[in-house]
Amino acid sequence: MNKLNHVAFIMDGNGRWGQKKNKGRNFGHLNGVKTVKKIVEHSTKLKIPILTFYVFSTENWKRPKSEINFLFKLITNYFKNEIKNVISNGIKINIIGKKNSLPIEIKSSLKKTAELTKKNKKIIVNLAINYGSKDEIKNAFQKLKKKNIISINSIKRNLYTKNLPDPDILIRTGGHKRLSNFMLWQLAYSEIYFLDKLWPDFTKNDLIKIIKNFKKVKRNFGSV
Repeated sequence: MNKLNHVAFIMDGNGRWGQKKNKGRNFGHLNGVKTVKKIVEHSTKLKIPILTFYVFSTENWKRPKSEINFLFKLITNYFKNEIKNVISNGIKINIIGKKNSLPIEIKSSLKKTAELTKKNKKIIVNLAINYGSKDEIKNAFQKLKKKNIISINSIKRNLYTKNLPDPDILIRTGGHKRLSNFMLWQLAYSEIYFLDKLWPDFTKNDLIKIIKNFKKVKRNFGSV
């Protein structure tokens, strides 16, 4: 039976979900955050050590400014209102991505949240914000360029996820079958599950079903 250490999520479909409800894309983002909270709570019960959520990509800056501002405000307000619960539930928040390029308010909020939760040990929740895997790999090579020592391990030590195991599972909702510049290095041997349902409709039962399937999969990692 496969051991499960790390589950990653591409949370696709929030905007489309809101539009289907005739309440707009921002309504979808609001409900998408509720789904994240439910999945984190249930993953804690399942004793999954690490989760990673693809929140905002380096390409998402192409979206309408009003939608971007709403999403950042939503995240900022969530941690402002829920930080006591996050701490009491033993959740460690880790931010991966180009944090320095974010607006001051959300950058400050994320920094404070990471600092306040850094000693929590029940579960690690990585939020990939202003994240692009190609940039991540490029930055790793730039750090190694002067050292003239490039190996698999040296590259891995210079990624955002340097202290974490690679995801065992990637779950993408929304019906699209692509990686969208997400953890291209880390997902090399992950089991990938694509779901047609939109992210706000993703449930703990969907997660349980995927985990049951994962535990039965024969993972060869290149061997027979």
